[in-house]
Amino acid sequence: MRNKLLNPLVLFLLGLLAGGLARWLDLYTQNLGDVFSRMAVWILIGTVIAIYSRTPKKAAVNTLTFCLGMLAAYYTAAVLTHGVYGRSFIIGWTLFALCTPVLAGLTWMTKQKGLIPRLISVGIVGVSVLSSLLLFDGWDISDLLIDGCLIYFLFLAEVK
Repeated sequence: MRNKLLNPLVLFLLGLLAGGLARWLDLYTQNLGDVFSRMAVWILIGTVIAIYSRTPKKAAVNTLTFCLGMLAAYYTAAVLTHGVYGRSFIIGWTLFALCTPVLAGLTWMTKQKGLIPRLISVGIVGVSVLSSLLLFDGWDISDLLIDGCLIYFLFLAEVK
């Protein structure tokens, strides 16, 4: 099952679905729209894609295709629904998505034993927490749940 889900085409389609869903949540719900507008949830999703990919190269490709699909759907839906997003917002998220192959390769390494993989894991959790504190309105219950899941996948889950 994992091999079928973790291929670039499926992940691109899932990214399209996630981007469309995120835009819909922005329009029609307050709380869920806020959750999916924050970086922590996307860090969690990218982390799960990367650590369950078979190789670092596959982690890089899988994460990038998911992110590109998500951004394409989200910003296409934003344009169609007359969302107010500046060009700098779109460029910023696109540049971040283009960095995800390197980040995914590093994240894939967290499955290994040793100090470096543990430090990478701590760094991922730290970036998630700091993104909530510095870029958004602080840390809330959704961040607690998301970061708890992130800690589970990075430190407790057995990934084969």
